[in-house]
Amino acid sequence: MRSAAGGNYSRVPQPGNPRNTEAWALMEAARRMRDAKGKGKEDLLKAVRLNWRLWTIFQSNLVDPDAPIPLPIRENMLALSNFVDRRSAELLSDPSPDLVDALVNINAQIAGGLMTVPEQSAAPIPPAPGGARQPINEVA
Repeated sequence: MRSAAGGNYSRVPQPGNPRNTEAWALMEAARRMRDAKGKGKEDLLKAVRLNWRLWTIFQSNLVDPDAPIPLPIRENMLALSNFVDRRSAELLSDPSPDLVDALVNINAQIAGGLMTVPEQSAAPIPPAPGGARQPINEVA
């Protein structure tokens, strides 16, 4: 299956597992940035903007004072988010393909962490009010 925008969505994770969905989104953004490196300025800018929007969503969840994610993890993710913001702004003003590698690597590392099974010794994260889960808060 392909979207109207030309994206390949044949491997979109099934609903119900927010960690897998977030990992997929990070890897898809990383793939698009990596592929855009050799295509030209407009493709690179489009991929960087997509990645920046994804990280903005993560930031909005991380700054929520009621987020159940442990503070050290939250602080580390926010520091990465700040780096992503700075690097993205740098790329938008000077779309140098060499600057994309750091963003691709960050996405791959975080996605890899999301795809690992958390240890069972930790207390489970309670669902958000109303029974909905806030996926970014499941980072362990």
